[in-house]
Amino acid sequence: MDYKTLLNDEQYNAAVCTEGPVLVSAGAGSGKTRLLTYRIAYLITECNVPAQNILAITFTNKAANEMKERIRKIVPDGELVLVSTFHSFCARMLRAYSSFIPNYKENFTIYSETDTNKLLKDIFKQMNILDENTKDEFKHNISIIKNNNMSIEEYVKIFKYDRKIVEFERFYHTYQSELIKNNAMDFDDLLINFFNLINTNQDVLDSIQNKFTYFSVDEFQDTNKIQYDIIKLLASKTRNILIVGDEDQSIYGWRGANIENIFNFTKDFPDAKIFKLEQNYRSTKKILDRANLIIKNNRNRLEKKLYTQNEDGADVFYYQAMSESDEADFVIQSIIRMHESGVPYNEMAILMRLNALSRTFEEKMLNYGIPHVMYNGIKFFERAEIKSVLAYLTSIVNPNDDISFARIINFPRRGIGETSIEKLYEISAKRHVPLKEVVMNYENEILPTALKDKLRDLKALFLDLQDNIDKLDMYDFITYMLEKTNILKSYDLDNEQDYERYLNINSLVNSIQEFEEANQNATIIDYLQSVTLSTAMDSDDGKGVVIATVHGAKGLEFDTVYIVGCEEKIFPISRENSDDIEEERRLMYVAITRAKKNLIITSSSSRYLYGKREYSVKSRFLYELDLVRDRQINSGYKTYNNYNNFNNQYGSKNYNQYGGNMNNLETNQNKSFNYTFNKNTIEKKSVDFSKIKLGAKVSHPKFGTGEITEITPNSSNHCVKIKFEGVGEKMLSLDYAPIEFVD
Repeated sequence: MDYKTLLNDEQYNAAVCTEGPVLVSAGAGSGKTRLLTYRIAYLITECNVPAQNILAITFTNKAANEMKERIRKIVPDGELVLVSTFHSFCARMLRAYSSFIPNYKENFTIYSETDTNKLLKDIFKQMNILDENTKDEFKHNISIIKNNNMSIEEYVKIFKYDRKIVEFERFYHTYQSELIKNNAMDFDDLLINFFNLINTNQDVLDSIQNKFTYFSVDEFQDTNKIQYDIIKLLASKTRNILIVGDEDQSIYGWRGANIENIFNFTKDFPDAKIFKLEQNYRSTKKILDRANLIIKNNRNRLEKKLYTQNEDGADVFYYQAMSESDEADFVIQSIIRMHESGVPYNEMAILMRLNALSRTFEEKMLNYGIPHVMYNGIKFFERAEIKSVLAYLTSIVNPNDDISFARIINFPRRGIGETSIEKLYEISAKRHVPLKEVVMNYENEILPTALKDKLRDLKALFLDLQDNIDKLDMYDFITYMLEKTNILKSYDLDNEQDYERYLNINSLVNSIQEFEEANQNATIIDYLQSVTLSTAMDSDDGKGVVIATVHGAKGLEFDTVYIVGCEEKIFPISRENSDDIEEERRLMYVAITRAKKNLIITSSSSRYLYGKREYSVKSRFLYELDLVRDRQINSGYKTYNNYNNFNNQYGSKNYNQYGGNMNNLETNQNKSFNYTFNKNTIEKKSVDFSKIKLGAKVSHPKFGTGEITEITPNSSNHCVKIKFEGVGEKMLSLDYAPIEFVD
């Protein structure tokens, strides 16, 4: 394999530097995954390193699976390389060395965020902690302690003068005790318990270090202290470690990521060789020029400047709308033009700093029938019906898990109410036994006869399931379980929401079947671990325009990107700390570098947010990007780029933009822009416009039937207001909305 022709000079020099510590500062779109993949291939083919001695760590299951597939295709025995997320690797090692872990059994449950929140809720109730701010503070403090690899004693010593510290210490100990009692770990515990295991047991550390002799870590800028401590300890023997990161894309400080880890690496490994990947393969020159313009304002970074051999491309365009409704109109109409010009919907993304901005864009998508993916929606595996089915599986393989068992005591409904469940909990606490054990021995308890009758059926069900779990394959068992529990029969298929839940469970069954086919000899525990560690990105169906926060879009790329809401207090969020502003700037840099060909940035002169309408101030980042040059607020709603540039590049002949002062807002904010499209680029849908009249009946695939109540005068796009039954009035363009006239 000729690695010199497969990699550019920067990538090649880093790839062949295999011995000792290596730091690669990899700019956005610079081919870091390619570097990591071919470096592993180089180790195996040129350095004769056994594949099973290589450990590659990345941050999402999606990234791990992509790297596994690439390695498998290009290297013999590539499937033997362990490519894993931090959490998955730690879970794997904890199960392998479970006999060395105090208080836990091999079949421990990994609690998802939902499970953790349920346990915390129970403890708050038990301790009579009612104040919501205190609850949020205590939850946050748990993460601080674990992400920073601290003990509760160290934390209490630091904050000994906090008036709530005594109550928090008791809360923390109760939380950890409940986890141990349930034979469960939260996500952070996977890291903490693994670090404690290798830090206190030299034999275990030696065993793992003898197995893994070469290490690589992707997205190193996103590591927190405990993750850094783990990888530093693992690599301490051979010191053959390569880290790849980009301090310019460190955007997770709010959840414990420590940008200083990149700089700490050079202190802990002073002989580390440093390489920079600056050639970008993703974006056009004009997009990269803007990215370099903004990120150079950060001080806490390794100096580098992205460049590309791609074409110059279209100008980056900025548009200032009058209101959030106008902003959404602009973006949606632009998306329609892009799509009609040949850009697939799934190659476009609307990125925002705050989830609160998404509603307007989603509504416009629905109005115009544009398929879209909400990245900030409920994850598939976090849906209530899915959690309940998985809780059955968890309760079978881990009878100590009270949270999972409590979820399914009355699912499907079997007449066991909250009062009865609380009574069972009381017995569980009194006897110091799991909740499931109380149910399985209900005959020995003083309980109402009616409740005993229901518990008899529940016990018989679990005895039957327990008897069959080892006899049947995973797919056969899940179908058997669904039949025995009558879960699917509990849904009314004529009810739309019930039908969706029914389809979701069927999709879960398919997921189990696919997992079983892809993983020979896998167990229910393996599957539960896999889905619990899944991320939001793993559930992307890839069918529509992506609506996401910038955090959610990290690692993705799109042909066309819209960055919306570029105003002070939104992007950036109002912050005084210079380190926080640098992270906000890195967020903008990440958003910009998601775009391959087209980048459109918008803001609004006013915005209705958090319950009131306010004047908006243009984001400081717009000035740093040289998209606006005036420093005046509400300066006539001008944009720096002229409209002809936008028209030439994005297919429109004309845009009529609102101008003037805020007195025009109330009359303008609910109107659609009077767009005139380039007919040579886009063909409007065929509509019999002679039917447009007041009182005309229409049908919309999402909103049902409606009646035209208002016609916008002189509208080239035939904008009308329609009153839909049960939905209300909508202002739509008949040229682009999926409307049909009803005779």
